[in-house]
Amino acid sequence: MADRPFLKMNGAGNAIIVLDLRADPVSIPADEVCAVAARVPFDQMMVLYPPRTPGSDAYVRILNQDGSESGACGNGTRCIADIVFAETGKDALLFETRAGLLPCVRAEGGLITVDMGPPRLRWDEIPLAEPFADTRAIELEIGPRGAPILHSPAVVNMGNPHAIFWVDDVEAVDLARVGPLLECHPLFPERANISLAQVIDRGHIRLKVWERGAGITLACGSAACAAVVAAVRTRRTERKARVSLPGGDLVIEWRHSDDRVLMTGPVEHEFAGRFDPHWFEAAA
Repeated sequence: MADRPFLKMNGAGNAIIVLDLRADPVSIPADEVCAVAARVPFDQMMVLYPPRTPGSDAYVRILNQDGSESGACGNGTRCIADIVFAETGKDALLFETRAGLLPCVRAEGGLITVDMGPPRLRWDEIPLAEPFADTRAIELEIGPRGAPILHSPAVVNMGNPHAIFWVDDVEAVDLARVGPLLECHPLFPERANISLAQVIDRGHIRLKVWERGAGITLACGSAACAAVVAAVRTRRTERKARVSLPGGDLVIEWRHSDDRVLMTGPVEHEFAGRFDPHWFEAAA
């Protein structure tokens, strides 16, 4: 990564670094990702590689700040889509990630829509360490016995495992304290993203997220998708809802016609930079 150019962007506040390796597809070691995170804080790094699937525009690796890999990042996908839209002049793109193919289209007002695909709802698809017949509310709680702080989350896989806890006020729970415990709970063999969800009305959710491998973030697109899916399954909202995160709003629609989840939101370019070789001396 030393001396390579990068872009710093954000999607609804979700801090994204974009590293374009389509012309030189080298592997990125986890320790170098951690070294970058110590210097230029980010939530996810989107690394572009040449397309693998015919008809797609790029293969994308999604790396968390601890060097671990994610299957999907909706906010980051909008960021790379904005770059490739400008580069190609296209109005529709197709990216491939570890979680599958993600189509993107331009939306009104300079926004971008990402098709995040259908949710995975079975316990073994999320995955969980033990069977649950109903993933709308599983047996999991944290806090004193008989008076838990959080309990009975819905679980959904939207490219990543998500656990959504329903609360009256997202600010009333210390997510920085309970997030790491729940992320690494034995029930989640691949760890999980932990969300606090507050239903404002049938078209509006407030959300606060502890991201697997990143901690508390200003926004998480796949978590917003998972929250709306969970809300629809428990009859809390309609199939299309606005999700307000600390960094901004996303519009999520779980389409009845084909089961796919669409996420629409903004993109912001912050600055261009180059990775300083000195950052990687310790890693080397």
